[in-house]
Amino acid sequence: MALSLPPPVLLALTVLTAEVTLSEGSNKCVARNFGHDSVVCVCNATYCDSVGSVTLPPLGRFSSFLSSLAGSRLEPALGQVQANSSGAGLRLTIIPYQKYQRIRGFGGAMTDAAAINILSLSAGAQNQLLQQYFSSEGIGYTVVRVPMASCDFSTRLYTYADTPGDYNLDNFTLAPEDVKMKIPLLQRAQALSPRPLSLLASAWSAPAWMKTNGALTGKGSLKGQPGGKVHKAWAQYYVRFLEEYAKYNLTFWALTTGNEPSAGEMANYSFQALGFTPEEQRDWVALDLGPALHASSYARTHILILDDNRLLLPHWARVVLSDIHAGRYIHGVAVHWYFDKLVPAEISLGTTHHIYPEYYLFGTEACAGWSPTDRGVKLGSWDRAEQYAHDIIDDLNHYVVGWTDWNLVLDQTGGPNWVKNFVDSPVIVDAERDVFYKQPTFYSMAHFSKFLLEGSQRVGVSPSRATGLQYSAFIRPDGSVVLIILNRSPSVIQFEVWDPAVGYIPSSAPARSLLTLAWNSHYKA
Repeated sequence: MALSLPPPVLLALTVLTAEVTLSEGSNKCVARNFGHDSVVCVCNATYCDSVGSVTLPPLGRFSSFLSSLAGSRLEPALGQVQANSSGAGLRLTIIPYQKYQRIRGFGGAMTDAAAINILSLSAGAQNQLLQQYFSSEGIGYTVVRVPMASCDFSTRLYTYADTPGDYNLDNFTLAPEDVKMKIPLLQRAQALSPRPLSLLASAWSAPAWMKTNGALTGKGSLKGQPGGKVHKAWAQYYVRFLEEYAKYNLTFWALTTGNEPSAGEMANYSFQALGFTPEEQRDWVALDLGPALHASSYARTHILILDDNRLLLPHWARVVLSDIHAGRYIHGVAVHWYFDKLVPAEISLGTTHHIYPEYYLFGTEACAGWSPTDRGVKLGSWDRAEQYAHDIIDDLNHYVVGWTDWNLVLDQTGGPNWVKNFVDSPVIVDAERDVFYKQPTFYSMAHFSKFLLEGSQRVGVSPSRATGLQYSAFIRPDGSVVLIILNRSPSVIQFEVWDPAVGYIPSSAPARSLLTLAWNSHYKA
């Protein structure tokens, strides 16, 4: 194989292999620049950088982890908590008695495309990649979104019940993509994870015969009315999916009412979609999905509504959650990050939380490279890492309890995707070289997922003056404190943190950087 490669590629391969081998003892990022504003970290079957398991230092000291445009990637350091103020111009005061939401978790999606790309690597590289996401040495993902049948990140169009008129779902069957790819990878991920994974199921489309347009794509919704036989069959389809996955010892924490219902209301929509208005979603949950799940062995599986862009809030939530018959079956509201700039988080997320505080908010999809002006894979883009961190902090500061990235892994074109809707991913595979590239967005996710353990509770932070820094603070279940800080400015910003329980933490946020500070404290979780 290698002999057919042109000489420059051979040379590059040789250099890369040497570089990786030389770095084995250091566990540092093997950086590679692809001509964007920062670098990727290269991993192969025998080597991948990792910060390892993180144990916080004893009371009186603190840990910091830095990633930056300049090339730092979760760079660890230790510091001493001070008894007195350093006199820094900016002080961030932790306010432990201001308590907000508790974290559920962070993760990504095991799409057909993600599974295809993971399995395109050698066994050793596959294990490295899964460890990077799911092991205690990795970045601690605990949430995995699983598409129910095909989506645009599939290589073909299919559902699990494509036999017309099969209202009893007698011919319901999982696809080879599930049995041969997604399920074995989910089992491997669960085996690596020190905690049970929170699996989240989302369907893109009902079978064509159930739909008004007779197709998986385009503008179409379920035939008939909520309470009718098609709506009941579609609810039962969810139960059958849970039953089939349970045979492989995979149980789902939650399911959504369907991916992006607004897409199925758009004429000529290019890939799989199922249209619902909020009124139709309300009645389908109340009359069909809720009762079907409640009567099954999966009554404890959470139902999340919306699974679409947050600009549809608070209206969508008002329509669905104000109905007692639907609301009693629902646990949360799922949001996607697209078009977040159009509507401030306080108006969408904040208002929804204040009206319906008993329902949690959960981020179920985000990716870079989706917009027509900034399309596809950009290897080494720090700007995209900042977009992630900005959105996650904004969401966390507006009551969101978790944030799920889109495809866990893609190839260098941003696929496969049957409709060529190519986007970016935190991990990009180069199967020919048997390597994978960890993007800046991978480290952006890590600053949250590795440190904000399930049950961590957001607390107040008060700045001594106006600042361009973005930040969010949490008390973890063991009483330790985590503070995440994003500096998008081109200048270093000196600051100190005052935790009344332990003292002053002197710090600085380098230009274009993301910083996680963590320390033991006296708080009761």
